[in-house]
Amino acid sequence: MVWSQIYDPMNNAVLSTALAALPVVVLLGGLAFFRLSAHVAALLGLASALIIAIFVYGMPAQMASASALYGAFFGLLPIGWIVLNIIFLYQLTKDKGYFKILQDSIAGITEDRRLQLLLIAFAFGAFFEGAAGFGTPVAVTGAILIALGFSPLAASGLSLIANTAPVAYGALGTPIIALSAVTGLDLLQLSAMVGRQLPFFSLLVPFWLIWAFAGWRGMREIWPAILVTGVSFAIPQFLISNYHGPWLVDVGAAIISMACLTLFLRVWKPKTIWKSTALKGHEADSGTVDQGAAAMLQVVKHDRATVFRAWVPWLMLSVFVFLWGVPQVKTLLNGGDAKAKIEYAWMGVTKIDIPVPGLNDMVEKVPPVVAKAHTEKAVYSLNWLSATGSGILLAALLAGLYMRYSLGELLRKYWETIKLVKFSLLTIAAMLAIGFTTRYSGTDATMGLAFAHTGALYPFFGTLLGWLGVALTGSDTASNVLFGGLQKITSEQLGLNPNLMAAANSSGGVMGKMIDAQSIVVASTATRWYGHEGDILRYVFFHSIVLAMLVGGLVMLQAYVYPFTLLQIMPVAP
Repeated sequence: MVWSQIYDPMNNAVLSTALAALPVVVLLGGLAFFRLSAHVAALLGLASALIIAIFVYGMPAQMASASALYGAFFGLLPIGWIVLNIIFLYQLTKDKGYFKILQDSIAGITEDRRLQLLLIAFAFGAFFEGAAGFGTPVAVTGAILIALGFSPLAASGLSLIANTAPVAYGALGTPIIALSAVTGLDLLQLSAMVGRQLPFFSLLVPFWLIWAFAGWRGMREIWPAILVTGVSFAIPQFLISNYHGPWLVDVGAAIISMACLTLFLRVWKPKTIWKSTALKGHEADSGTVDQGAAAMLQVVKHDRATVFRAWVPWLMLSVFVFLWGVPQVKTLLNGGDAKAKIEYAWMGVTKIDIPVPGLNDMVEKVPPVVAKAHTEKAVYSLNWLSATGSGILLAALLAGLYMRYSLGELLRKYWETIKLVKFSLLTIAAMLAIGFTTRYSGTDATMGLAFAHTGALYPFFGTLLGWLGVALTGSDTASNVLFGGLQKITSEQLGLNPNLMAAANSSGGVMGKMIDAQSIVVASTATRWYGHEGDILRYVFFHSIVLAMLVGGLVMLQAYVYPFTLLQIMPVAP
């Protein structure tokens, strides 16, 4: 029997919205105020989500349980699979001393911690966001920063702040492709519109990142380098998104930004070298630097051959992550594509689509959330070979052999890594279970509809809706799927450009990436600061909400104020 969602079960919009938000309040409140362990807070949030779904929204208990299990499995693959294998690679390089050499090589470009942040957290992280997404950049950059001697709070929080502007084009443009699919809007038009919003923040975020780390004075001292980093990312981001499409925006912009900053640092040096690795105003945190800050901050000069060997594992990772993100490679690894009528002998083996019993085509979304009522698909794709984490695992194994680990040592190290991240995997599974439960029960739509009652202020609050979607689901793609249709319908009812508001959902969503529980757990795991998720959340929340409001302000200008309105009608390349 098909169950139709209800968006105001209490016949009182305010009360229904408050109840719909309860799982989020329990989750974030447990982390931020009661200092619960992340897995405990996530499990409590999941319990409250199931209670609200079943007893308030009337969702059949079997469906609610199925949606939670669906989310939990999705949390383990692809997301948990990425985290597990990137930490495995990190452990391999650390134990062989390769990470220390990598640290020294980066310090060889510059010993200044602020400039290292620009290179690693912003530019290098953007490359991984563009190639893989789904937590990969935070896992990689967090691990690198902690090994460089950054304090755990700095490594975690700054990785999250830096991983914002590239998110809308993550995983080779997946969020924009999904947004186009659910709204029916032109893909290139959406790509271009997002590319007329985010470059402003690609320029701002590097300044914001260094200000958050070193304060106003510390930021002002290196403003030329920050400007080079931001401009060399923002301009390619605009050009590629408007005149090519969403696929290679982050990858291309990140490579150009890294190259420009590296070349600039050959001719420009800051007057003072910033060597503190703790956040400005959080100096006490520096005492918790992993492996001892004093030892980690000793820079040793290495010959080029040694440095190259240390970079080889990470070059392998970059190649594998990029290849695993190429659509043609994914099709090959999956055994083909039925829609494209491509089929290989291993089709149905490396990718198995499993309709979720009792949930697939059993939940009906109804107006006003969608234009026409339709049932929701719930098909779990067991793409064990084409998943990004599998590419990372293969890169790690090859890197391990390159570093002369035996097969027995690799197996033992992998088991140690599983034990290291076991609670993180449980937390990620529970977080995604919450997200899928709210999606299929309709509680997320209730919160979305509350934003839609803001009239002329909708461009601002509609942008914050995208922020909320990513904060809830942990994914700009999921937020676009969740609220893309609502953005289109509402904007058309209010006489706004649907391309503008659909794009605003994705652009606003990027600022929610730093506070979603999944990203925070990935950051705490990568920096081996598990149990301090509440500290990370409290630190990044201010940055997240203020930046989201700034995006909303820009969208308001684009909606109503000349000459910003011209950004809506600029032509795109055919």
